[in-house]
Amino acid sequence: MNRIDRILTQWNRERPDLDVTAMGEIGRYLRVARYFRREMEATFAKHGLNGATFDVLATLRRSGPPHALSPGDLMAATMVSSGTVTNRIDQLQKAGLVERRQNPADRRGFIVALTEKGFAVIEQAVADHVATQTRLICAFSPEQRAALDALLRAYLSAVPEA
Repeated sequence: MNRIDRILTQWNRERPDLDVTAMGEIGRYLRVARYFRREMEATFAKHGLNGATFDVLATLRRSGPPHALSPGDLMAATMVSSGTVTNRIDQLQKAGLVERRQNPADRRGFIVALTEKGFAVIEQAVADHVATQTRLICAFSPEQRAALDALLRAYLSAVPEA
């Protein structure tokens, strides 16, 4: 019997008046999420990145040529505060992965662009990330994956700000 099942058995014994089914489902989800995060962070670390810096580089890469966005666009795409985006940009600039350039559309502002080094790093990191994600989900058949995806999509569409 695994840890979560033991906990549920104990609660069912001690509080048979409570339906603790959701406790098991959420507990399992949280354990899976922690495992996934740990495995993905290990992949990012192989490239000198973490989840936050990977997110910025990946956002710039998938934006298409010229692989540059304003800080406001980065903030919206990564769903973090302006101070957090600034900190991430500073870290990536120090590592030589991004550069600040004058915004040709607004001379008062700047854009953040991938450097050649940053482009090379994110190209390999995203390939490894996809391989890690594929490995993490391989325990499910294609049919199970489709069902899980449908359930998660339905859940996320039903909760606010998810």
